Amino acid sequence: MTRRALVEHRPWLFAAIAAATIYYVARDWQVGELWLILLKGAGCLCLAAYALSRHASADARLLGLIMALSALGDMLIELDFVWGGGAFFASHLAAMALYLRNLRDRPQSSQKALTVTLLVATPLISWLVSGDSRVALYALALGGMAACAWMSRFPRYRVGLGAVLFVISDWLIFARFGPLAASPLPGLLIWPIYFSGQFLIATGIVQTLRRHDPGER
Repeated sequence: MTRRALVEHRPWLFAAIAAATIYYVARDWQVGELWLILLKGAGCLCLAAYALSRHASADARLLGLIMALSALGDMLIELDFVWGGGAFFASHLAAMALYLRNLRDRPQSSQKALTVTLLVATPLISWLVSGDSRVALYALALGGMAACAWMSRFPRYRVGLGAVLFVISDWLIFARFGPLAASPLPGLLIWPIYFSGQFLIATGIVQTLRRHDPGER
């Protein structure tokens, strides 16, 4: 889809990409902390609006809630790490509820194996790189979200991959407390990996909902 078509037919997606890109470029500028915080939250907030505008089902409303909580987490984490983590924890619980409502009928053994791996490895690696038991507790919900996404009926290489990218972005955040404390890589990679994951999740779920019920908006 060209940029013009994206603006005309998917304005909320275009707005989400624009907000996320501007934030990434402008985050080191002297433009005022409040404006940067609002701009950071605008990306996922636009994805929430996209979900609500493209489908009228309960699943789309739940997706909107997930993205709205993520937007809140994006903003709060700039003020307090614990507050931001709490908002993301709530978003993971909402995401698990959505994925469990839409489980795949006959998952393959390889899918089950990866599901278990995500469920176990996510909190374990989070604890190893951060050395913080509170981070490991949060990562239980993070891993549960990714595991449920991989077992859902939504496309694995859109929604499942998006959930895995979310996990990777959080691992990079946690690694800032430990092995990558002096590395510039987390600062460069966290935001694009995280937002790409959220974008894949939102678009993959909406497209699946519209394919199964095209009469909805």
